[in-house]
Amino acid sequence: MTKLSVNVNKIATLRNARGADNPNLVKAALDIERFGADGITVHPRPDERHIRYADVRELKQKIHTEFNIEGNCREEKFIDLVLETRPAQVTLVPDVLGQLTSDHGWDTITWQAYLKEQIAVFKNAGIRVSIFVDPVDEMVAAAATTGTDRIELYTEQYARVFASGDREAAAAPYVQAATKARELGLGLNAGHDLDLQNLPYFATQIPWLDEVSIGHALITDALWLGLENTVQLYKRALK
Repeated sequence: MTKLSVNVNKIATLRNARGADNPNLVKAALDIERFGADGITVHPRPDERHIRYADVRELKQKIHTEFNIEGNCREEKFIDLVLETRPAQVTLVPDVLGQLTSDHGWDTITWQAYLKEQIAVFKNAGIRVSIFVDPVDEMVAAAATTGTDRIELYTEQYARVFASGDREAAAAPYVQAATKARELGLGLNAGHDLDLQNLPYFATQIPWLDEVSIGHALITDALWLGLENTVQLYKRALK
């Protein structure tokens, strides 16, 4: 069954808005686990505008489920943080400094040599590696030769086309890319703009999906539905 990893960046954003410790990030993460999530995801950035490096260290010590750290491996501090905390998984994204949110996958052909080098660093430390990839067969194929364990399909395009009403067209390139990944022996994650409306169809089209990482939509839904109920609704959507 596909696992749900909850990205807690938005909880950290809310906390940081007042400069204190309310809501407490660790308590929120522990509650999210207790409510049924299979993992916790964080995406620290150099300006620490949401997740702070200290948060990553504390979460690694306190949470009980799988820990996934997303980030840009071209940032030296990010590499050091991941090697220090040794999460279950690191997800590499091609962000630039100051980027609002991730908006594309790796060009795994152009960055092939670089990705091989960086992935080896993390795998030698016993950390599973996943890399952000767009749903393009050539990018998936080149990802398979980098040494990565998994790819994470960047699903913003799926969400946008799904919202227009054509769910078959929305899913088609993702099913094709996911099939290619399975043929090449890659594990498969997905994330970005997945929500309670579009997630069930996506999950039924790619039943071998290992994990989804969801933050913004889930925390937004929790404002109206409650955090415990929302986590369980997302878990149900993956069934």
